[in-house]
Amino acid sequence: MRMAFQLQTSGSTAQSQTQPSSNFSFGDYQTEGFYDEMFLSDNQVRPGYLPFFQRVEQLTRNELISRQHAAERALMSMGITFNVYAEGEGTERIMPIDIIPRIIEAQEWNRLEQGLIQRIKALNLFIDDVYNDQHILNDGIVPRDLIESSKCYLPACLGLKPPKGIWCHITGTDLIRGEDAQYMVLEDNLRCPSGVSYMLENRELTKQTFPEVLAHTGVRPVSDYPTRLLQMLQHIADRPDPNVVVLTPGIYNSAYFEHSYLAQQMGVELVDSRDLVVSGGYVKMRTTKGFEIVDVIYRRIDDTFIDPKVFNPDSLIGVPGLMDVYKKGRVALANAPGTGVADDKVIYAYVPRIIKYYLNEDPIIPNVKTYICREEEDCRYVLENIEQLVVKEANEAGGYGMLIGPKATKADHDLFREKIKANPRNYIAQPTISLSRVPCIVDDHAEGRHVDLRPYILYGDGINVIPGGLTRVALRKGSLVVNSSQGGGGKDTWVLY
Repeated sequence: MRMAFQLQTSGSTAQSQTQPSSNFSFGDYQTEGFYDEMFLSDNQVRPGYLPFFQRVEQLTRNELISRQHAAERALMSMGITFNVYAEGEGTERIMPIDIIPRIIEAQEWNRLEQGLIQRIKALNLFIDDVYNDQHILNDGIVPRDLIESSKCYLPACLGLKPPKGIWCHITGTDLIRGEDAQYMVLEDNLRCPSGVSYMLENRELTKQTFPEVLAHTGVRPVSDYPTRLLQMLQHIADRPDPNVVVLTPGIYNSAYFEHSYLAQQMGVELVDSRDLVVSGGYVKMRTTKGFEIVDVIYRRIDDTFIDPKVFNPDSLIGVPGLMDVYKKGRVALANAPGTGVADDKVIYAYVPRIIKYYLNEDPIIPNVKTYICREEEDCRYVLENIEQLVVKEANEAGGYGMLIGPKATKADHDLFREKIKANPRNYIAQPTISLSRVPCIVDDHAEGRHVDLRPYILYGDGINVIPGGLTRVALRKGSLVVNSSQGGGGKDTWVLY
């Protein structure tokens, strides 16, 4: 893989030598009033970006463009793809990479790390409470009917006690910041957060694209994520040297590449429902040597599909009887079933209160201002000001079920007004925030594109925030939608020591 990438880069560079080109320059780059991760408002380079900036401006325009094209070809040759489903047909695409990294300085990252640890600790306590003692509901901090009406609340999980008391083992928390430079949590992803394979491969590509910069810049590594993930999965098992598997819905799932990639990187088996069976009170895996007991399942299947005997009886991708084995403590699941209740975007609005209730602390990273449409005053405000707001369905993801008011048509506004009136519980709204931007290579120059950040957090023997994450980019000019399924791409995220 690396040899092919280097050869392609070398060939492109040789061609550029026969076609003289001026050095690449950020001289015409405009911040345009947005918070820019690389440049101050007067176009001075932020300190963390200086080594990168100085190296890039030593390259010719053709050299930099050839490196961008080589990275794109490498993604395709490595098969790093995802599926987009539209009108019943699946389309396989690469997630585009822009080779200009997003750089976060140490002090800034340390605060984000503290805030994410605080949030995960509180959410884990919340999920455990919801399915057990329900103190937070009895005390009226979170309305009981809000929980019980959530699509992701699973009564079958009442009384569950997951191994080591951990529910949310792997989390991808989406962060943004606007014009005031303050980081905010946009949403929590505690069911089956995806994208970590792109984080890892983006770093590998950056190592090959800018080896000289990385060699002289103190960037914290992310390549040990599979090792940390495996250690976390082993930690939640009761047996020594546990047998760990990754459970995938199958090759047609949009994130199948990631499932197979992580299994391969951890050195564990990738299985689907056909490979597993409940027998003799245990989950067992079919092998060429017979059945083997499975101790830990990293599931990449939504809660309601994992066991057709308990949840969706029509599920063909689950394992019948799995939940019974889980309840008896004979297999560990990551993430634990039921964690999705904290993914509900209406519950998100209560997280600051959740943090205060369980930890007696104010949130280190605030939420985005959120209007809860089930509350009459908030609903009235949303209906009257929908043109200026972002409206989201409570349990949708991937950029679906969302209205960006300033960019939508009057017909779209009217449609969402009717949806909200019909089912106010299912909607929240937030101000339209001009996300921060990072320069991207567009044709032969740099233009600003809006970004968010998805750090990954592992909860095993302590809470471990991976130093970086996936920076997602809205590659369409002016777009605020960063999801890959909606035309977004990715950047490598450098966290400095």
